Amino acid sequence: MAKIGGKIILVLLLVTVAVLSVNNKLPTRLSDIKIKVSSLPIKFVRVEGIFQHLKREELQEVLMPWVSTGFLEADMPTIQQVVGDLPWVKTVAIKRIWPDTIDIKVEEKIPFVRWGENSLVTEQGIIFSPKDINEFSQLMIVTGPKDQQLKTLEIMKGVTTALSDQSISLTEFHINERWSWKIKLTTGLEILLGREEQLKKLQRFLKTLSVLTPEQIQAMAVVDLRYPNGYAVSWKPDTPEIDWTGSANPNHPVEAEKQ
Repeated sequence: MAKIGGKIILVLLLVTVAVLSVNNKLPTRLSDIKIKVSSLPIKFVRVEGIFQHLKREELQEVLMPWVSTGFLEADMPTIQQVVGDLPWVKTVAIKRIWPDTIDIKVEEKIPFVRWGENSLVTEQGIIFSPKDINEFSQLMIVTGPKDQQLKTLEIMKGVTTALSDQSISLTEFHINERWSWKIKLTTGLEILLGREEQLKKLQRFLKTLSVLTPEQIQAMAVVDLRYPNGYAVSWKPDTPEIDWTGSANPNHPVEAEKQ
């Protein structure tokens, strides 16, 4: 009777284990618990792209916390985000390559001009702020209204073209929140263009340069074109008094005030 009872008890135990296995999704053999697909390590992180400014150390710093895990457990969206958040990264694409490699393709941003004192902007209007922009001191400084950088760049290009016809170059171009323009030439001359008919006023000023001597042009510090029929000039310190009688020309009216 004990022998039969022992068999009954054994059968009941096996059934119990089987039920627990189904209900709790546990392995039926203890050795199965040790088998984990996540044990596949990431052996290689391959970053591809043409880099001039993106530093290897920057990539390593942001990647290390996210690639020190299993191949299948790697958080791909997060890896893409942390790489994409680096200032110099324009686009990033990421994928797994079986069985042990994470492949990352990166496109670097190309600076077009400086945006203010501490940032850069691409020709597509993307503003970014690397830690150090000292090496871009030769680029033009541009500022514009909030979220209007693309339109600001388009206007700046038009002004640059107008000046290039006179072999004049820009070093700064500014549009404030009221859409008033101000430019600075590589000679140091500042030109205030106001909010209306800016290009027309600039063209009118450029025409008057033909009746001025190089010394007179060089002596100008600020030119204010916000007048309907002329402009005012602030001269550099110690500029001698200028006799304008010899510069009179009915085709090129000049209203220059000593300031």
